[in-house]
Amino acid sequence: MFVFAWMFVALLIVPSSWAEEVFQEYCNNSLCHCFVAPVRREGQPILIEGDIAIDNDAERNADPCTSYGCMWGKWSDGKVYVPYYIANHFCKYQHSDREKSIITRGLESFSSFSCIRFRPTISNDRDWLSIESQDGCWSYVGRRGGKQVVSLARSGCLYHNTVQHELLHALGFNHEQTRSDRDNHIRVLLENVISGMEHNFRKIATLNQGTPYDYGSVMQYFRTAFSKNGQPTMIPIPDPNVSLGNAQQMSSNDIKRLNTLYQCCECYSHNQDTLHQAYSTGSD
Repeated sequence: MFVFAWMFVALLIVPSSWAEEVFQEYCNNSLCHCFVAPVRREGQPILIEGDIAIDNDAERNADPCTSYGCMWGKWSDGKVYVPYYIANHFCKYQHSDREKSIITRGLESFSSFSCIRFRPTISNDRDWLSIESQDGCWSYVGRRGGKQVVSLARSGCLYHNTVQHELLHALGFNHEQTRSDRDNHIRVLLENVISGMEHNFRKIATLNQGTPYDYGSVMQYFRTAFSKNGQPTMIPIPDPNVSLGNAQQMSSNDIKRLNTLYQCCECYSHNQDTLHQAYSTGSD
């Protein structure tokens, strides 16, 4: 137990100037950095499922995308423009150019395989994403209105898959393991879950967009998420050896769901496998 505690502390004190390289040495699972800041600080939202922000307890059991309109609007040209602002947290430190490039690469990746276009905010934007280095990696689900924070902490969150993960939350997507049909595909072992964290394995009435459960989704957490003893909290079924939570980028199913939800031109769907394969050759 003390070994796990020490490793968790180590994750929190990694110098941000080695945000990707050093952190990865401590973290074998690519999405484990979603848990680098479990302590809620004053002025920050409540976090559920590790990285989903809510403003009050009444939202714990509600899926914003079914309880109110949470999608970003489509323009007459068929594109969905999502304004963003990268806060100066990423502008005043050594290696800040590299940090910003990881964020912008994640933002720009969506234009390769969908009608989503993240663009810098302008003065008359009413709703926009404010990308900040707060504590941990987190986002609200769907469009909230006004300034909407997406937190990508400089120490632990600057990975391509994490940027895509949090942006998908902002576009209206939940975690794979909360899917309405998840019990057919994973077994949740609550006996291994940290006491008081069981709510993080709730199921919700997700809109699965006609796609299968995807163990390789960038929205799927790793098998020991919220574990109190290092043992699995989720096991794939029927094959328990299937990899969980190791996606380095959005999967083809992630892309298909995005294009279906936002009714992107069919040309994106026809070419998504080619685009996804071509984009995957890039490197951070």
